[in-house]
Amino acid sequence: MARYLVVAHRTAKSPELARKLAELRGQDPGARFVLLVPAVPPAGWVYEEGEIQRLAKEEAEAAKAALEAQGIAMEEAKPGDVSPILALEEELMAHPGAYQAIVLATLPPGLSRWLRLDVHSRAERFGLPVIHVVAH
Repeated sequence: MARYLVVAHRTAKSPELARKLAELRGQDPGARFVLLVPAVPPAGWVYEEGEIQRLAKEEAEAAKAALEAQGIAMEEAKPGDVSPILALEEELMAHPGAYQAIVLATLPPGLSRWLRLDVHSRAERFGLPVIHVVAH
């Protein structure tokens, strides 16, 4: 019964992510999923940290509802830091040993800021398997 930390932002409601989570649940019917949505501000915005966290919380709840509408039961959805790596680090430090793998959903190469920042490779430093899902 594995617990997965699912990290996504614009891809959080994607059918590709839902399919991957359904596949993981098929392999392990007791699998549990926690969605972490980094508080990424829209390009060009001037913002206050509290406002971006509020928007990320709303996005996390909307994504949780969208995934559940696609048949994926989500244990929890929460906002994280603006940096996806720092968001991951904070969540993993707050809950040591709670997760068996990271599911990272990104946009395709060329569109994905996270791929340009090498988030998928950098996430491996946390010592957990990283399952990369590309959403279109």
